[in-house]
Amino acid sequence: MEELTGNKFPLIGDQLPEMEVQTTHGKMKLPDNFSGKWFVLFSHPADFTPVCTTEFVAFAKRHEEFRKLNCELIGLSIDQVFSHIKWVEWIEEKLGVEIQFPVIADDTGKVAKKLGMIHPGAGTSTVRAVFLVDPKAVIRLILFYPASVGRNMDE
Repeated sequence: MEELTGNKFPLIGDQLPEMEVQTTHGKMKLPDNFSGKWFVLFSHPADFTPVCTTEFVAFAKRHEEFRKLNCELIGLSIDQVFSHIKWVEWIEEKLGVEIQFPVIADDTGKVAKKLGMIHPGAGTSTVRAVFLVDPKAVIRLILFYPASVGRNMDE
């Protein structure tokens, strides 16, 4: 069994670390921008890929359901904000689905590393991850999926 490297990242029951992030909706502060609300922070390996696109569309189609539950959505990948904006535009134009939630541009990987979303030795792409954060910024659920496996949105 391989020894842990000593990297510290938050676990269930921990506070989500404070971070300033660049998104498709401008700069945001996590978790402050979602104070008093639940939110789902989910990552994807890369923009413009078929599986990531279908996942984003599935999240977008359920956005109002999340809002009715006092829950917001925010996506993340290590792509740049320009790539995210073009991808969101492409989804809206080609697939007719509006992406209303922000997408974090983590091109330096700072957020992904802080949250344990990059597997050592697996390149720089983020794993598919989901963090459910409560209104007091406490992490209540963490799901990690291999990059090769798409998420089932009904989960």
